[in-house]
Amino acid sequence: MTEIRQVGDHALLLELEDNATVHTVARSAREQLGDQLVEVVPGHQTLLVVWDEGLEDAVALMSNLKALASDASAFKLDISAIGNEPPPVVPIRVRYDGADLEAAATALEVSREAVVELHSGAAYTVAFMGFSPGFPYLVADETARRVLPLLELGRLGTPRTEVPAGSVAVAAGYCGIYPHSSPGGWNLLGRTDVVLFDAGRDPPALLEPGTRVRFEPV
Repeated sequence: MTEIRQVGDHALLLELEDNATVHTVARSAREQLGDQLVEVVPGHQTLLVVWDEGLEDAVALMSNLKALASDASAFKLDISAIGNEPPPVVPIRVRYDGADLEAAATALEVSREAVVELHSGAAYTVAFMGFSPGFPYLVADETARRVLPLLELGRLGTPRTEVPAGSVAVAAGYCGIYPHSSPGGWNLLGRTDVVLFDAGRDPPALLEPGTRVRFEPV
């Protein structure tokens, strides 16, 4: 069920059915209304849409946004309706030697090799960005249900004061990649050499909401 809330004088927060719907509506908003928008910010089940405070016909824009949200299910079922192809898959090469790989295997009562197979066998989508610049919160595609028990492992009881840059980790339903060294409490499965965030690059973040990802064991 869609809920729409006004945020200040020039933004709407759309609360949508699921993350797939969020990204479908986000793409549609950019495609159809992009010249009127300042920012489109996906969350897990929310979409914040911001327009310039000097926009002459904000009422018409809000009406169009509400129509997109109301038709979210139809857009979700027919990606072609918004004129965009699904984004390409970004491969992330991973050395599966993380500090918590053995503990994850023990918790799931499988081998380390089985954990690697579960994790790398699924396709993921960036649900939203957060925590630190370039940090992606990845959710598994709906067809990859086997990997869910791994992703749903709880956070560590005591977070680490330093997690190495490039660490690939899981916790509480998500997979994440640490762009740079920082504290963290997720379960570390491995590490990648891919640079997730570079302030001198355009755009600085390698991944963005809606990007699809696959992990490749090294």
